[in-house]
Amino acid sequence: MVIDWKPDHLGDGYACVELDLGSDDEGPSPATLVSYTQPPKELPGHLEAFYRRLTGAGKPRGSVPAVLYIHGWSDYFFQRELASFFSTRGTAFYALDLRKYGRSLRPWQTPGYVADLTEYDADISAALDTLAPDVVEKHGVGPESISIMAHSTGALVAALWVHRFPGRIRSLILNSPWLDVQGSSILRTTTQGLLDPITRFRPKARLKLPEFGFYWWSISNAGDGEWELDPQWRPQFGFPIRAGWLTAVMLGHAQVRRGLSVDVPVLVLASAKSTVSAAWSNSMLTTDSVLDVTLMTQRALQLGSHVTVCRFDGALHDVLLSAPAVRSQVYNELDRWISCYLHTGQPVAD
Repeated sequence: MVIDWKPDHLGDGYACVELDLGSDDEGPSPATLVSYTQPPKELPGHLEAFYRRLTGAGKPRGSVPAVLYIHGWSDYFFQRELASFFSTRGTAFYALDLRKYGRSLRPWQTPGYVADLTEYDADISAALDTLAPDVVEKHGVGPESISIMAHSTGALVAALWVHRFPGRIRSLILNSPWLDVQGSSILRTTTQGLLDPITRFRPKARLKLPEFGFYWWSISNAGDGEWELDPQWRPQFGFPIRAGWLTAVMLGHAQVRRGLSVDVPVLVLASAKSTVSAAWSNSMLTTDSVLDVTLMTQRALQLGSHVTVCRFDGALHDVLLSAPAVRSQVYNELDRWISCYLHTGQPVAD
């Protein structure tokens, strides 16, 4: 299979390819796979010592041949530092912009909308099918040795996919996964009851929910963060929430509450604290301002039989967009977990 890779806007070492997923009721709906295979030329200052330790010791004892990264809600892949981390470990790095997100978003589409999370099965399968020959050629291993890393809503999608398709990957790394709706079971039931008739007759109806943009402010270099964000792909107030999409997410949450059977080691990375409020607080610069991390980590234990949870003081909702000192801690824990559980050789699931 010849892959028509094209240069990606992230620069040297990055390429992308459009994945044909056919059409839906809005028209053609592709996904986009991004690859990074060139070793980083410049290393972030706060990670230089860490990278020197990795490269000075040769190939790490525990190794991931390839990683596929999946973004969260109202988001896309832009994390060069994450790609550099895995590249330094000798890992082929890939990222997937799901249909109707980021590089895959087309003018005629409803941003981020799906009516069922299983629609993303085609996105993930197409990405794995596309990157598998490259991994075989470079590492001499099959696609079952690939790991998936995912963030927030993407982490929910990934966990459900691994549950439904056992034996397909080597490990699952979840960055602040959205595993349940915040609030009591009464609130969940009431919300679902209100959504059902709207979803049935007007699934793309926009829900009038409060939009604060606090998390965007904590990560964007136009606010108090350090990251340059595309305003179309990562708008300040996020994509509009649609009834059918929220219903699909809540059905996914219900599956998690019943318990999943993820058959590979799972690592969950999360902040130590949350600040979820309708009013701005400076604590939102050092906590998860999107999700309740206590509920998140409780639900994480229902994903499978082998789950590791790591929480970090000072971390944001995307722990790898936190302050440099916090990110360094996260990368060190990620490195340690990979070295402990993902030894070279046969996949641990065997």
